[in-house]
Formats: sequence, C-alpha cells, structure tokens
Amino acid sequence: MRTGKLTAMMLVRNEADRYLTQTLDDLNRYVDAFVIVDDASTDRTVEICASYDKVEKLIALKEHGFHNEVQLRKLCWRETTATDAEWILALDADEIFEERMKTEIDGLLRREDVDAWAFPLYDFWGSTEYYRSDRLWRAHEHHGVFLLRNKPFEEQWRETPVHCGRIPSNVMQTFRVEKSDIRLKHYGWANRNEHAAKFERYMKADGEGKYGSLEQYYSILDPNPNLVKWEERHVR
Repeated sequence: MRTGKLTAMMLVRNEADRYLTQTLDDLNRYVDAFVIVDDASTDRTVEICASYDKVEKLIALKEHGFHNEVQLRKLCWRETTATDAEWILALDADEIFEERMKTEIDGLLRREDVDAWAFPLYDFWGSTEYYRSDRLWRAHEHHGVFLLRNKPFEEQWRETPVHCGRIPSNVMQTFRVEKSDIRLKHYGWANRNEHAAKFERYMKADGEGKYGSLEQYYSILDPNPNLVKWEERHVR
C-alpha cells in the first residue's frame, strides 16, 4: 500500500513529437501527481501535459531559458518541493523505468531508513531496442539519484549553464542514499536523426568543454558505436 504522496517533476520543451506521451502515460500508472515546467515550447507540449488529471502544477514559461539550464532546474525543484509531496521522482520527458518499477515502487517508498534512491540509467542509441555501452557512454555502470524524500535541507547546485543536474548537487552527501537495480531507460538518443542537432547544441553551449567532455560530444557523431541489445527483466 502506498505510504506518502509521490510527485513526478519534469522540465520539458518541444516534446510533443518525441516521448512525452509515452513517458506521461507510464508515470501516470504509479505516481500521484505531476509538477511540470515548460521552457517556452512552440509545439503541443503544454496542451499534452494539461490533458493529464494528475498534473498539479504546470508552469508555462514565455521565454526560452535553456541557455541557463540551472535556473530552470532550480525553478522546477522549488515548485515541486513547495507542494505536499512526500517523495519526488525527478525525470525528464524521455526517461521511462522498466516495468518492475510499477510493482516495486511502494516497497521503496516504505523504507524508513532511506531518503533517496539511486538507479542505473541506460542511454538507448538509434532505437528503443539497443543501448550504447563504451568508454564514453557508461552511465548504466553507475547509479544516479532520481527518487528522494521531500525534506528541508540547505541545497547546493552546480552553477553551470549545462550539465547542472536536475536535483541539488549535495543530495548524495546530505541524504541517506540506497542503490536499486531497477533500470531507467533514457530515450534521448534513440532517434538518430536528432544526433547532429544535439551535437551542435552542445558545441554552442559548451564548445570548449568547460562543463562536459569534448571527446564525448564528438562521439555523438560516431557512425559505429558499441550497442547492446536491451532485455527487459521479468517483474518480480
């Protein structure tokens, strides 16, 4: 049985023709509410988000601000923590947990000795059937915090225009963090037709590699990356 309110927070921009509906439909099966900040979308993103009854807050910005991502992430975080959510799930509009999450989420939330849960993220590449795994793309070998309690603390952020993180940077040092083996599927690279534009966006935002890896940026254009077939695990 669910203990405490679970709210998903999300920053979106022009997601209508990508994975937004798929992501929201999936989350709608197990979260209690959504808080969404739209970064001045010019498509039907806001309309799609507004169609979900569980959307508690939908903030539609008038001016595009992704050139300073940290300010958008702070806004999304603070609007979410201001609600009565007990737990916050911090996802982007192209991220979907494997099916196990639906049956195991309540068990995670019931753990009184845990303040935050970390999960491995898999970067799907060129399709929704294969993920990339090589020296530069190995997020799935580590765990990142995506689920955490809504509790007061002195938050700190990585004050960078890109790669700032979606939650405060000091969560790992402040919260009691536990690792889960439930996997998070990231479809942001699943459409190969988007790769060139995303590469250009990174080069414009961080052409000197101050905030990320230039080698990784250029690897986006690799025509033959190492791909691994995804295999869905059976629900326990």
